[in-house]
Amino acid sequence: MASDRTAHFEQAEKLAKDPERVRRRFWRKLKSLAVKLPFAEDLLAAYYCAFDRNTPRHVQAALLGAIAYFILPFDFLPDMLPVLGFTDDAAVLATAIRMVSSHITPEHRDAARKAMARGLGETDSQV
Repeated sequence: MASDRTAHFEQAEKLAKDPERVRRRFWRKLKSLAVKLPFAEDLLAAYYCAFDRNTPRHVQAALLGAIAYFILPFDFLPDMLPVLGFTDDAAVLATAIRMVSSHITPEHRDAARKAMARGLGETDSQV
């Protein structure tokens, strides 16, 4: 049986296998929290990279896993905790981005900046 610590990663791994569900839940959560997230633009760039058809599958899997961990309502540190709530999400995301940073292109970062400027309006276009 999984410990409480690994159970959250297992839930994220399961969720990451359903990209459309990740897509829907990602936008809902990001829109509600973007003003509180200092890493929102990096998260968006990772999102655009994960859903880019030109991104290799192993990179998509790593990023979808990190994004799935972000959208889970209950993770290692609950997101509702002031200050600390998103530190685990940021750490997981930073690790994934570091692993695949060469695949996050200027186009992904530009799309993230544009989405932030639009107020995080979801787009279905692929970068």
